[in-house]
Amino acid sequence: MAIEHEDVRRAAHLAMLGLDEREAERYVTDLSRILEMVDRLQEVDTEGVAPLAHPLDTTQPLRADEVIEPNRRDALQACAPAVTDGLYLVPRVVE
Repeated sequence: MAIEHEDVRRAAHLAMLGLDEREAERYVTDLSRILEMVDRLQEVDTEGVAPLAHPLDTTQPLRADEVIEPNRRDALQACAPAVTDGLYLVPRVVE
């Protein structure tokens, strides 16, 4: 897939980016190179290769899901201007 100058200008317009002609040409070149690389990757035979979530065979150690702090809701809400049933009351901002 080839990227044209007009494609970059249109994408910049939609993203509300101000690009001058020199920057647009640089993006055409850069994006074309990226798409060429993707095309080369598409040619690689991946038949029989299992997809990976991570290149290393490791797992993230997780801690136990335990409550380790006391409930301080009443103390934290004591300085709030308006609280009902443990919930902060705030002014409506959207009608």
